Amino acid sequence: MQCSLCGSETYLFSEVKGRKFFKCTECSGILLHSSHFLSPEQEKERYLLHQNDVNDSGYQNFVSPIVKAIFNRYDSSHIGLDFGSGSGPVITSLLTNKEYNIRTYDPYFAPNNKALNSRYDYVICCEVMEHFYIPSKEFELLFSLLKPNGTLYCKTNLYYNTIDFDSWWYKNDPTHVFFYSPDSLHWIKNRLGFESLTIEKDLITFRK
Repeated sequence: MQCSLCGSETYLFSEVKGRKFFKCTECSGILLHSSHFLSPEQEKERYLLHQNDVNDSGYQNFVSPIVKAIFNRYDSSHIGLDFGSGSGPVITSLLTNKEYNIRTYDPYFAPNNKALNSRYDYVICCEVMEHFYIPSKEFELLFSLLKPNGTLYCKTNLYYNTIDFDSWWYKNDPTHVFFYSPDSLHWIKNRLGFESLTIEKDLITFRK
């Protein structure tokens, strides 16, 4: 298999319960073999199982690192996009409550393709990038959606060599198909030409 992020060669890294995962020799990304991908109908059904109540305090706390980062840098005069907003767009709700100008896009729950024809001061990608079947294509799109000096805020669980992948809970979700290491993120930064990359636990910030 070729890496779906950087196109380099991969090798079989792990096989758990019949599911094969390959690791890239270049960017250190880990990808699920495409034979295990869900159909669009199965994928949407899985997403509907998520309890994404915008009023849930635990859910609000989960996304708070991104919300706080946006409050620190942007105000209601700026325009943002919640990319992959899901069935319960809690970040959009929290920002809208503060009169921020935020739009949503989700292929299943907010298929507003017009939103992809605009440019934004910031784009949010919270617990979305691990679902990308072709992350190279998706990150090119995300980069193109940003205005000059714009910010891409991502949130995902990164893989480090200290993690025992075979027992790692994050890989068990059948809709999680690509897992990023810090090397993967630096590859994205350099390949697309982001000005900077900051990694703070699971909050990833790219600046254009």
